[in-house]
Amino acid sequence: MEHTRAKYDQLIQDLRGELRPQREWCEGRGMFMVIGHFVVGVAGGTWLFSLLYGNRTGLALAFVLGGLGGLLHLANLGHPRRAWKMMLQFRRSWISRGFFGLSFFLAGAFLYLVPLFLPLWSADSVIAGIGNVLAILGMLTMIGYMGFVYTASKGIPFWNSPLHPALYIAYALRGGIAGLLLALALNAQDLPSITNLLLLWTLITSLVILFFALEVHGALTGGNAAAQRSVHELFAGSVAIYFYDGTLLLGLVVPAWLVWTGLSGPLSLAAMVVLALASAFGDFFMKYSTIRAGVYLPVWTPLAPQR
Repeated sequence: MEHTRAKYDQLIQDLRGELRPQREWCEGRGMFMVIGHFVVGVAGGTWLFSLLYGNRTGLALAFVLGGLGGLLHLANLGHPRRAWKMMLQFRRSWISRGFFGLSFFLAGAFLYLVPLFLPLWSADSVIAGIGNVLAILGMLTMIGYMGFVYTASKGIPFWNSPLHPALYIAYALRGGIAGLLLALALNAQDLPSITNLLLLWTLITSLVILFFALEVHGALTGGNAAAQRSVHELFAGSVAIYFYDGTLLLGLVVPAWLVWTGLSGPLSLAAMVVLALASAFGDFFMKYSTIRAGVYLPVWTPLAPQR
């Protein structure tokens, strides 16, 4: 009862403000959605790079992460039994498209992975081939759909940027490299091409920084007070600690130093694990801080004087 009263008081306080912060996607059950989107993105990227490098541990890790992401999405639903209604909105809902993409991925990945661990059917069989196709289709959807989920939220200008989908795709690719590095470390396997992975991480991280800088610049110069307030919350407000400590220090400075070390000489397995986890958790804090910094458009605005 007290919890309900506190939420009601918070809602009334928010509505009294001209610029109302969004809380649905970062508090309570909303956290399951944030974590779910993060995990699913890492799963898609990990499957992509593990497939390219032929690493079955990375493929298995991607499958486990995909399943975990699906459970987190279900936990976010207030009434899981009504999930079928969301599934029927495929034509106009990116969440629905993401659900189908994740379903294709899990089904296809299972069919593809079985012969890699158990000789129930051949890896060259039709079943494994169908699984590979379904997994790739699902993977591409998982990597691409999340940014569109937020961009479709017209009421929050900071998210409503054409760069948001590209930014989330870059997050997924960065997370995929982190997932593959973790798989290599779990296998105690150091590929000769590890330098290429580190260089690729550097390139994708540079794209993330560029896309984010352009998005922030657009929010500050676009003349929208809600978007400008979001940037203020991100850099100097209640969200700043997650952005500076989680995104910049943990997610950028620490892995960048380890990448530089790896380019200068061989990385230890422990350093590979730290690099992978720091990069991945940095992406999570980046997503969490930008989501939490979201501010709604004013409920009402004065009408312009008639001429």
